[in-house]
Parts: sequence; C-alpha cells; structure tokens
Amino acid sequence: MEYQTLITPLQPGNGPANVRSIFESHAPVATSDSSPERRIALIGTYPPRKCGIATFTADLCEQLGTYHPNITIDVYPLLGAQDDAVSANDIRADDPESYARAARRINESGVDAIWLQHEFGIFGGADGDMVCDFVNRLAAPLILTCHTVLAEPSSRQETVLCHLVSRASQIMVMSRHSVDLLATRYRASRSTLTLIEHGAPDRPFGRQEQFKENLGLQGRKVLMTFGLLGPGKGLETAIAALPRIVERHPDVLYRIVGATHPNLVTTQGERYRERLMNLAAQLGVDDHIAWDNRFLDTPELLDQLEACDIYITPYPGLQQSTSGTLSYAVALGKALISTPYVHARELLADDVGRLVPPGSSDAIADEVIALFDAPSALSALQRRAYARGRESIWPRFAEAAAQLVERAIPPLPERVPISAVPGLRGVFAMSDSTGIFQHSIGMVPDRNHGYCLDDNARALMLMNVAEALDPAEHQRWSLTYASFIQHAWNPDRRQFRNFMHFERTWCEEVGSEDSNGRALWALGDTVERHSDPDIRAWAVQLYNQVCEALGNLDSPRTVAFVGLGACAMLRSDPDHEPSRKLAEHCGTVLSYLLGGGRRPDWVWFETILAYDNPRLSQALIETGVAMNRPDWIEEGLDTLRWICGMQISSNGHFRPVGSEGFGQAHTALPFDQQPLEAQAAIDACAAAYEVTGNRFFRSHAEAAYAWFFGRNDRGAVLADMATGRCRDGVTPRGANANSGAESVLAFQLSSWRIRSLAGTWNNGTEGSMCDGSREVLA
Repeated sequence: MEYQTLITPLQPGNGPANVRSIFESHAPVATSDSSPERRIALIGTYPPRKCGIATFTADLCEQLGTYHPNITIDVYPLLGAQDDAVSANDIRADDPESYARAARRINESGVDAIWLQHEFGIFGGADGDMVCDFVNRLAAPLILTCHTVLAEPSSRQETVLCHLVSRASQIMVMSRHSVDLLATRYRASRSTLTLIEHGAPDRPFGRQEQFKENLGLQGRKVLMTFGLLGPGKGLETAIAALPRIVERHPDVLYRIVGATHPNLVTTQGERYRERLMNLAAQLGVDDHIAWDNRFLDTPELLDQLEACDIYITPYPGLQQSTSGTLSYAVALGKALISTPYVHARELLADDVGRLVPPGSSDAIADEVIALFDAPSALSALQRRAYARGRESIWPRFAEAAAQLVERAIPPLPERVPISAVPGLRGVFAMSDSTGIFQHSIGMVPDRNHGYCLDDNARALMLMNVAEALDPAEHQRWSLTYASFIQHAWNPDRRQFRNFMHFERTWCEEVGSEDSNGRALWALGDTVERHSDPDIRAWAVQLYNQVCEALGNLDSPRTVAFVGLGACAMLRSDPDHEPSRKLAEHCGTVLSYLLGGGRRPDWVWFETILAYDNPRLSQALIETGVAMNRPDWIEEGLDTLRWICGMQISSNGHFRPVGSEGFGQAHTALPFDQQPLEAQAAIDACAAAYEVTGNRFFRSHAEAAYAWFFGRNDRGAVLADMATGRCRDGVTPRGANANSGAESVLAFQLSSWRIRSLAGTWNNGTEGSMCDGSREVLA
C-alpha cells in the first residue's frame, strides 16, 4: 500500500450482532511505561470558537490525552478578529507578528512535532496564505491535517496547499479521495499520506426513545441536521421535501440545530434563517420544524443526535472531504440520507446510508418515506451504520493519531527547514547586564573567563537582525551589547579593549587587532541593519570616532573585518568618504596578499590556513562591489571556490579547517571543527551568490549550515533550534559539550544569513529550484 491507513477496517462477516465484540477486539491497550514521552504543539481553531475545526482540534486533544497520556499537548488556538483571548499561546489569524511570536514560542518549547489543522478560511491573508510564512518558521516535524482538499482550487489555493504539503513530514486525511488528490494534484509523496477516518464517540446502540423523552419528543419521528447555517448546507432542499413526508407521516419533526454562521451574521444578519422559516411557512410545514439556534458543545450535540431517527446532510457542494457530524451520526447508529459529497460517498458506501442527488427534494422525500414505511428496513440501516462506526470510535482514532505522531518523529536528526528561526534563550542565558559571557561549562556560563569585545560585537550584530522579539527585550539587549562596545573604546590609546573580568575590570588597555576590526564591523552593520534609529545614530557617531584609527591596522583578518564594516556603512551612505577609503585600503591589501601567497595548488592569501578563512574572500568580494572593481570580485570568487573545495568532504558534507591545523603551512587538518568556520563559509557564499547567482555557492552554504545538525564527520548534532544554543564544535570524539558565546552566536547569525540567502533564490537569474521552504538534511 502506497499510503498508510491507521484505522483497521472490519473483517468480512462481522455483522451487527457482534458489534460490541468488534470494539473490544480492536480497543488499544493502555499506554505502557515503555511508551516514549512525547510533546506536540497542536495548532487550529479551538473552543470557545464555534466551528467544526475547533471541535475536531478539541476532540484530538482530549482523546490523545485520554488514551495516550505519554503525549503532552500544547494547544495554540487560532483566533479570528472578533475572538476573545484564550491563552498565552493565541495566534491572531490576521496578524503576521502573532504568527512570528507563536513560531518562536513553539521552537523554543522543544516540542517533538507540530500538528497543524488546515482549512481554507481560518488563516489570515489571501486564501489563508499567512500560514505559509508561519510553517516556514517552524523547526520541529510538521504533521498536517487537510480538512478540505479541493479538486478545483484557485491558483492561490493550490499554491498554499502545495506549500504546506512540501513542508509536512506527515499528512493526515480523512478520505481516500483526498489521498489521491494530494498525490496527483498537490504533489504529495504517498509515503507521507495517512488515512485516518474522523473519530467518533462510542455509545450504546438504539436509545432513541430514551433521548426523545428527555427532549419531550415522545411519539415523534425525528429528522435532524446540525451545523452552522449557511447556503452551503442545502437546507432549502430538505425543507422542500417535508410536505410529501408530512402527508405520509404526520408525526414527523425536522430538527434544524445550529447557529447561523458568524460570517453570515456579520454581513447579512439572520436573513438566511428567516428565508428558510418563510419557506417552511409557505409550504405549510412550519409546525413540523424545530429550530435550535445554538452551536452545541459535543456532549449536548451527541444527546440530540441520539434522539433522532434519520440524520440528513443535503449539502449541494460535493467537494467536502469530511463532516464530523456525519461521523458522529454513523457511530451512534442513525439512518443517514445524504448528498454524495466526498466524505458521504466513502462513509456511507456498502448500504451504510442512502445517497441522493444534490438539490432533489423528491429524492429525500422518497428515502425518508420508504424508511418510515418499513421500520425493519430503518432498523437494519441503523445497525449497519452503527457497525460501520465501530471502525472509528475514539479509542481507535486516538491509537491511529498516536502512531502518526511516532512516525513523524524521526529516530535520527530531523531535516531542519532553512527558514526555521532558532530560539534566543541560549543567547540571553549567556548574558547579564554587562554583556555576553565568553565561555560556558556545558550550558552553564563560566564567569571565570568574563566577557570579550569580540562576542559582544557579534551579539549586537545578532540584535541587528533578530526577528519576532518583544520590542522592550530587543532594546534591552541591543543597549547592553552596544554599551559594552562603547565602554571598550579607549580614547587615550585610540583602540578598543577586548577582555573584561567578571567584576567589570579590563584585562588590558588595548585588545587584539581582530577584536578592534570586528567592533568596527559591528558598528557598520548596526548602521545598516538595526531597526532603532537612535541606536543607528549612536553607531554612526562611534564609527566616525574610531574608523580613522582602526584603518591603520594591517593583520589580514583585521583588514577584512574593517573592510566589511566599511562596506556595510557604504550600503547605508554611499558617499561616506572615510568608509570609501577603508574599503579601498582593504581591497588593495587583500589583492596584494593574494599575489604574494598564491601558487597553482594554493589559491590563498597566506601560506597558512587559520580561523575565519572565508572572511578574506568575502571582504574582497564586497569591497570589489563597493568600489566597482571587477578584478577584486573575481579574485574573491576564485579564492572562495578554493577554500570551499578545501572544506568539503568526499561525500559532500562540510568539513571546516580544524583548529589543530591552524598556522601549519599549506596544511588543513579536520579537527577540532569550530562553528565560526561554518558561519564564515555561509556569509562568504551568500556574498558570492548575491553577485553571481551561481548555484555552487548556494549549495556550499547549505552544506555548511547542515553541519550544525549532524552532517559532519562525527554525526554530531551541535545546534538546538528550541533554545538557539550551539555546542563548541566537533572533536574526534564527537561534540564538544560546552556552549560558548562564539558558538551560539555563530549558529544564530548563520541561521539568519541562510534564511536571508534563501529569500534570494526565487529571484536568482538561474531560475532556482529552491525557495524559502527548502530543507537541509540534518
């Protein structure tokens, strides 16, 4: 079988007489202590919102909790514009920032999987397209329930659902027709598709008279339809059938239960219901209709369903993939009369119910009269429905749902979406009111080593691009890291200090050249990218104060960092003359170094390889662009291709130059591998791709990012999307257990850069096959 069916059908020969034994033979065994603990985020409309998806989401949550308590569920209710707040996890359907906050919250919560309910009309944007950006940000495996799969979607509807399908690890549908549509029209892999029929309650058979008495309906033959009222329900057709039915069976009562759809109330008030009532009066059957203008909660709905003899769904549209109330009615042993929409065709097959053409009042009347004329036929149809309903009662539905969760959670590191946004808890846990600590012991900040300018410069650069962060928190940490940089400037020596003790005393009067260069780079980056104009103004002021002094430093990497800062400033202010001088100096120095160190098998600036190697190529490319020097650009691209070749394994995974080989002439050793090297490769390849559109650079950036998630020489998973932490590297024995600031920030900034790069793929000159939904193998 190409797709999974997780609710086992009844075996041939199982008839109405043994329906209880059928249930007992298929009931799941209670969860054992060996069942793994799981945690999922469940996303969809949710009570008190009144709609079918909300009921389904609540049912799923309740039944998994009842039968599989090893699965912890975090509910993220999707709210409409008029809905009151439900919880801290609320997602406002029309608010992009709400989606961003929820995605970050989910990612930081460390859930094993995310289960999203999709229906057109519940998400914001054109045809609910806000859901696309939302799922792009989610890190854990995605389980998708497709409540409606349109055979003839609009172009935008097809785009939205195709995007969701492309992001989902597992897809649940409730009809075989939907399986085929998703595979053929929406390009879903059949291996991801699972058919789980809509769940239903398990209640005893044949209690109509008891529940009729409860509702004061003794002696009546009861028809019923339930749901939010609107033109799509086809109630006009059922009402028009009543005159013939009443003529033959005067004791018939048609109960129409359900509030008018809130969207219809907003635009038209109760005019639709009033038209139906007028129609009933015109036909002389208004005394045979009972209106219950409420959306019932599930227990009361079930009680009212039990009081009916025949349940009718006269829907005119035939694309409806599922109907919860139809499943409920079958499971309760009601006789069913329905138009042949998708769910009804499948659920009522094999004479479980009666199908009638859409819009045919005579067909409905014929079937109702025939059943009431022959009580034995009515009872037999009800028993067949009840037997069919045993296949999807709640215990079996919950078992299938739990299996689906297990299949979505891989035993090996899951593929991580490039567009997923890591949490920031790991960054802030390493920070205090002074700045960010340098090192950690495991994940615990190590105060013995204090702080350094390098890491606070990187931390400020992260704040320049941080997404979905509370504005007050964003400002707080931006000011903390900026203040450290400001305090590090030593005006007497006209350079920055670098290392600071935990007690806030400096370890030196002047820091390393590289730390000075990185500080200038951070200032230029802040001018270019930070969202707060006051912080940008501060960065301009300090940049102008220090740029002349730092332009005289001559270490190759320092020159590169200064050049990158100058290019960032020039992107904000192309006429900034000091930055033009710095960019000119950077390009000249690096081009000169390349001429001195280059040989046929060593296309590099030095005879050694050290840390942050691709930064030299990146700086030459960016200064070439800034100064309109195609020769510098080409030299930068040549050296980047070479270092990329030096940092890739034979099977294609990223292998950065290890620290054990730093400084050894014409040598590159594999260990210890540092996160900083992956970040430098990604940034440099992004710069090259923006200039050339060459797929080679994009592929190498992807490989470098995958390195964080286990695509490395030891299969060591370094990065944690939930917290945003990152281990300190890959050693011959696996992952370094520590999680210092440099590593955490290298991962965070790599994640931002790869998402930024992914955003250019759709606009590339090569007609890229990738888009923001592309996934990188872990």
